[in-house]
Amino acid sequence: MIEILIVEDDKRIADIHRRFIEKMDGFQVVGSAHNGAEAKDWIQALQPQLVLLDVHLPDMKGTELLPFIQQESPDSDIIFITAASETDIVKKAFRAGVADYILKPLTFARFEESLVAYKEKRRSLEKSGSLDEESIQKLWNSNRTALSEPFATPKGIDPNTMARIKERLALAELGMTAEEMGSACGMSRSTARRYLEHLVSERLAAAELLYGTIGRPERRYFPQP
Repeated sequence: MIEILIVEDDKRIADIHRRFIEKMDGFQVVGSAHNGAEAKDWIQALQPQLVLLDVHLPDMKGTELLPFIQQESPDSDIIFITAASETDIVKKAFRAGVADYILKPLTFARFEESLVAYKEKRRSLEKSGSLDEESIQKLWNSNRTALSEPFATPKGIDPNTMARIKERLALAELGMTAEEMGSACGMSRSTARRYLEHLVSERLAAAELLYGTIGRPERRYFPQP
């Protein structure tokens, strides 16, 4: 079980991260900090295996915590989940060996992809003896296959269905949710969401995360201009 510390100043978003983690096997939230000082206390006390770290905290930047984590809990790995995309911040994260950098707003699919990839890498590093070349390549080149095969149709994506999704979305000036797309195309919400997220990943669509009255996030997808 991988123990996770959530460092996020917005308690609502921290709760979303917690609920995402609860849907996944092999992970457990052991604490939640809402500022840098709390994060330091949790890190020293718990020595978590993984820290989900925001950049913009009330009392400091998440990047300021990097040397502290490396000194006080050197076996802790870090994944940034933030809206910050400034080059200097990304550079600091990269040079500090951050495992992944996820931009907000995020989806469960992106969150799950990141944590599952992290878990697989951690398993490789826990093996005794030596690693083969393929295992070593996966540690640093998780997107190697995708880059070498840019025109391959992803598993589970039907070209004809994708064409229908793109056609519907192109007419939706006010955007569409996955549920609305599913109703329009005669498919389930989860299937529609998978196709819409694929369009977002290919930068053929844009998405905005909206919060409802009970705090549940809702993704609305828009045609990319």
